[in-house]
This record gives sequence, structure tokens and C-alpha cells, in this order.
Amino acid sequence: VQGLRWGCWTPDPQEPAMHDTALLDLFISDISTAEQLLELIDNEFQALSERDLTRLDSLLSEKQPLLALLQQHGSERSRLLQDAGLSADRDGLTALAGNSSVGDQLLERSEALSTLLQRCQEGNLRNGRLIRANQASVRSVLGILRGGETPGLYDSRGSAARIAQQRPLSEA
Repeated sequence: VQGLRWGCWTPDPQEPAMHDTALLDLFISDISTAEQLLELIDNEFQALSERDLTRLDSLLSEKQPLLALLQQHGSERSRLLQDAGLSADRDGLTALAGNSSVGDQLLERSEALSTLLQRCQEGNLRNGRLIRANQASVRSVLGILRGGETPGLYDSRGSAARIAQQRPLSEA
């Protein structure tokens, strides 16, 4: 029986090699995918800054399959580690790498992917802040146009000016 030695069970020697090479392939693929995603996030920031909604819509549709692929490969990496009897986290990967001929590559690629995904997250947060700022600006302009808000006006001394009557811009 494969794997039985001196009364204790040991994994099939072929099994770790299959898991580690499959993991390495997933990391390499995901690094490329994350690089594409980061580029799209940067382009999205530019489109948001320019308020180019057509381009923004196109970029969002390009991002969706990349995000789905990263999610799918993340699940696959977890499954491979669990199938090898390891935890689906950094400790499990480190344990697998310790017994692998491609262990150093696994850890390097894992770190590279982690760094790229962190940069994607930071870019996404930056884009979210820009979206919220744009939304606040649009709300303010709409409030002024509807007559519900008036912009802060100042007199010649820099004090808040008192406006006798507030009217919508359409009635001014």
C-alpha cells in the first residue's frame, strides 16, 4: 500500500508535487490577473476624474471577469492546501513550501500576489473616495438648483452674508 511505512501513514510522495505545482501555476496566473486589475483600477480613477461615464462603464465590465477569476483561483488554492491536509492560510502554504522543490517560488509568488492585491484594494478605496466626493458635489449643486440649499456667500469683510430671501436659481 502506497504511503504505509513502519506502521504510520505518510502522504503519497507524488501528492505534494501535484499540489505545489498547481498552486504555483495559480499564483503565476493570478499575478497576471491582478496586474491587469490594477491597471483597470488606475484607468477607472482617471475616468472618474474626467467623469467619463462611457469609459467607466466599459472599465467596470472589464473588471468583473478578473474579479471572478481571482475569487475562483483563491478558492482553488484553499482547496489544494486543504486536500494536502494543511490549513488554507499562510501557515499551510509555508508548511507545503517547506517540503517542496518549488517552495521558494511558492512563497515569492504568494508575496507578490499579496502585494498586488493590496495595491488593488488601496486603488479601489481611492476610487471610492473620489466617487463619494463627486456624489457630494452633485448633491450640493442639485440642492442649489432646487432651492433647498444656498451656497455660503461672504461679504466684503469675509463674514457670512445674510440673504434676505432664498429662491431657487430657476426663479432668480
